[in-house]
Amino acid sequence: MSDPASGSLRLDGPADTLALGARLAALLRPGDVVALSGDLGAGKTTLARGLLQALGFEGEVPSPSFPIVIPYAPPELTIPLWHVDLYRIDDPEELYELGLDEARADSALLIEWPERMGGLLWQDALRLDIEPAGEDARRLTWAAPAAWEGRWPPR
Repeated sequence: MSDPASGSLRLDGPADTLALGARLAALLRPGDVVALSGDLGAGKTTLARGLLQALGFEGEVPSPSFPIVIPYAPPELTIPLWHVDLYRIDDPEELYELGLDEARADSALLIEWPERMGGLLWQDALRLDIEPAGEDARRLTWAAPAAWEGRWPPR
């Protein structure tokens, strides 16, 4: 397996983060995994909101912190997607109960707090990390495996 391509870009505010989520939505296919890391308040939910809205979700995008998984499917979205928040997961063994492997068969996965998966995170996941870079600005860094070659970073 080849090393993932990596890079970074600056997001100058919430509008840029929403727009990046929308650009990511255009690239997403069932079976894809996007691992979204960052501290509380870094902008993970804003990116997820942009992605979900671009896929057709019309309501307020809730955080899956309490339910852990919020599944979306057509006609609500153009493709099936599971929005997963692992913040409350303490032991990677708990992940087996969520059925994420099965969900990948026909859905994309957007996973916040993927570091809670330990070594169970799939090697073909697009890994995104958001960190503050000023008052409203953020720095997004990524590691894009071969499965994302030609798709990420968005042009």
